[in-house]
Amino acid sequence: MDRIKLEKHKKAFGIISVSVFIVFMALVGWFIGKPMLELVKEPEVFREWIAQKGWTGRLIFIGMVAFQVIFAIIPGEPLEIGAGYAFGTVEGTILCLCGAFLGSAVIYAIVKKCGIRVVELFFPLEKINQLRFLNTNKKLNLLAFLLFLIPGTPKDLLVYFLGVTKITPLAFFLTVTLARIPSIVTSTIGGDALGMQNYIFAVIAFAIALVISAVGLFIYKLILKRRSEK
Repeated sequence: MDRIKLEKHKKAFGIISVSVFIVFMALVGWFIGKPMLELVKEPEVFREWIAQKGWTGRLIFIGMVAFQVIFAIIPGEPLEIGAGYAFGTVEGTILCLCGAFLGSAVIYAIVKKCGIRVVELFFPLEKINQLRFLNTNKKLNLLAFLLFLIPGTPKDLLVYFLGVTKITPLAFFLTVTLARIPSIVTSTIGGDALGMQNYIFAVIAFAIALVISAVGLFIYKLILKRRSEK
């Protein structure tokens, strides 16, 4: 009887915990994520705001990117475009990579401590199960890097899931930083072009980025399909 009560208490505690977490995420998205994205969506205002902050502004931006990586419900593309607009392609890419590294480090520590349950709070079980083949792949480090390298793949999901695999710490951090470069650069180039008022080039850059992302997503889904058939 005591065991049944204990199981009921555990179940109730789990439901309450998940409910509190969902409410917390909604509040974070509304009160922090929304204003943050609204600031970035006004490129000229954002650039002036960054200029007034000096180097502090760069540190704040790194924190914004890290925050976005941790709270995966916030889209990252507006920040990457804003980075290109405010800092240019090269510096904007470097700052985005620094933020991604910092956010990924936090995720790695949390996931290693708490396990797969943290991943399940952020992503549907179906999407998580699609990646379980990585756990049994002998070339995990290389495959993870290649998946991350492809623009259009769900990098937020991959960061969380890789934390519960047998990937080595070095391979993890190389993957979540260096392998992001192609997808970040495609956004910062477009943002930089907007900042230089080269609108034709910006449209071309975003169009190319869209096509590359679509192709990358197709390749990603193809890989998942072939792995599921094995």
